[in-house]
Amino acid sequence: MRSPQGFRNGESPSPHNRIPTPHFHNTVTLRKLKRFNSLILVFRVTAFTFSLASSVFMVTNSRGSGSPHWFDYDAFRFVFAANAIVALYSLFEMGVSVWEISTGSTLFPEILQVWFDFGHDQVFAYLLLSADSAGTAFAKTLRGTPTCTDSNSFCVQSDISVALGFAGFLFIGLSSLLSGFRVVCFTINGSRFHL
Repeated sequence: MRSPQGFRNGESPSPHNRIPTPHFHNTVTLRKLKRFNSLILVFRVTAFTFSLASSVFMVTNSRGSGSPHWFDYDAFRFVFAANAIVALYSLFEMGVSVWEISTGSTLFPEILQVWFDFGHDQVFAYLLLSADSAGTAFAKTLRGTPTCTDSNSFCVQSDISVALGFAGFLFIGLSSLLSGFRVVCFTINGSRFHL
């Protein structure tokens, strides 16, 4: 191993003898990182809340034996399943965000965590968008049928569930933008932090 004196005299360090240096963060940087991670946590909590509310509204959308049931329609089953999956994913990611804020490190190795968050945010955002788009198209089709004229509350509650799903999509989309920013920072700097 070469002496530190050799490095000062113009020698370049060998890649085989490189000593890993920890990232230095001053208190201002740490506050910015905590604020950034807290913003991600807020988006995840909001996505969880809207997705869970959408699932609950769809599941409780049955009025008795004579009224229509949500599980009789494929589009509404898709809306329920997509929102339930996103609610579970958001719950997991909330735990990961709390872990990262409290400990300052990621749950998985950093490269895996960055790509895991970004990839899953993208997949689940598109899942929600497609499910809620299918639900919207089907709810619009139902408007002209006797289903909505006989049981207007069924159609109103279905519309509310779909609208809550779109709100969940908005916030998981914002989470996806922030996790994409972390991927770019990791690609450029070798760290998920931009500072």
